[in-house]
Amino acid sequence: MRKLLASLAITLSAIGVAHAELKGDPAAGREMAQSCAACHGAEGISAVGMFPNLAGQQASYLAKQIMDIRDGNRMVAQMAGQVDNYSDQDAADVAAYFADMTANLGQVDAEPEVIARGEELYRAGDMAKGIPACAACHSPTGQGIGTAIYPALSGQKTDYIVSTLEAFAAGERANDPNAIMRTIAAKMSDSDMQAVSQYVLGLH
Repeated sequence: MRKLLASLAITLSAIGVAHAELKGDPAAGREMAQSCAACHGAEGISAVGMFPNLAGQQASYLAKQIMDIRDGNRMVAQMAGQVDNYSDQDAADVAAYFADMTANLGQVDAEPEVIARGEELYRAGDMAKGIPACAACHSPTGQGIGTAIYPALSGQKTDYIVSTLEAFAAGERANDPNAIMRTIAAKMSDSDMQAVSQYVLGLH
């Protein structure tokens, strides 16, 4: 597990440096972001479980995802054609716009044992399964780490978290540096994914 985390730290540090010079302008991103509201909400908080909240997300992470989708490195059927004409600066501007919005504070309605398992995985991982703590990369409060392009998870939709973990586990999503999320998600059971999704919904 140490090798896994060390490799991740080195890889994402390099990516962070590559994106560090590109500064987004929220005001410039505002107009372009209006078309995103249909799926992600006018305030960046989605009304549909399968569409992620974007409000308060790390700008570096959002910009990378937009560029990955544009470049075909991440396939999202619902995003087909949406960002094809974005420049890198456009991606950074839209990302900065959403990053400046107030993040969602989720309300959890799950069984105590589910939340307890989610907290265990998030804060301590599962050494027996080789699953590292989510908090190591996504921060104890789920805010993520912008300089390393680690996304915020706090308040994220449970359906989206589960579907994302499933996609990583199946290798259907492969834009994670060094296959770090593919490696971790493949070790998680369905119940583990559900538990983590419920825990991060209410984490802040």
